[in-house]
Amino acid sequence: MATSRYTVADVMTTTVVTVTPEAGFKEIVAAMEQWRVAAVPVIEGEGRVVGVVSEADLLAKEEFRRHRAGMIEQMRRLDDTAKAASTQARELMTSPAVTVHADAGIAQAARLMAGRGVKRLPVVDNRGVLEGIVSRADLLKVFLRPDAELAVEVRREVVDRLFPVSHHGVRVDVEDGVVTLAGAVRDSSLIPVAERLAHTVEGVVAVNCALTGP
Repeated sequence: MATSRYTVADVMTTTVVTVTPEAGFKEIVAAMEQWRVAAVPVIEGEGRVVGVVSEADLLAKEEFRRHRAGMIEQMRRLDDTAKAASTQARELMTSPAVTVHADAGIAQAARLMAGRGVKRLPVVDNRGVLEGIVSRADLLKVFLRPDAELAVEVRREVVDRLFPVSHHGVRVDVEDGVVTLAGAVRDSSLIPVAERLAHTVEGVVAVNCALTGP
């Protein structure tokens, strides 16, 4: 049994600001400023993502502009010092880019971001061609689902399926994303399952389970 699953395709942005590997430093900065973005995918050919340039990649030039790194610091921060001397996207970008597919689940994308320490993911198809971009803010959109919508899904996907006989005796209340399940059910062994499944509904913040057995 599984509840309906939101995917990256449901929350991603499909209009994406991109640059080519030949794009110059100032061109990249201008694009970020004009479109109010903190990173741009670098694409080549028919849209294949080969890297990402972020503000962090660009700031190395400012950091080392007036600060001359010593030998030890240069050895310790080879990537940063190299980017400080770079002028094109191909030299500035982080490559290979950390990407995700449109059919990936929201939780999967969130884990990937956290695990790789990135704030956004280019969304690509099986050929690596850009389809969109998803940010941490995009992943949080599921928590904007209306309480009434969450209540309907929890009842349909959890309560009605787990308790086909006693579901009429179960009350589902949702307030600010917090689900409360209350009432009596015939099979008390399924109560922990109901609580766990309610947690998996996209947009649920927390679950208070007050279900009781016969």
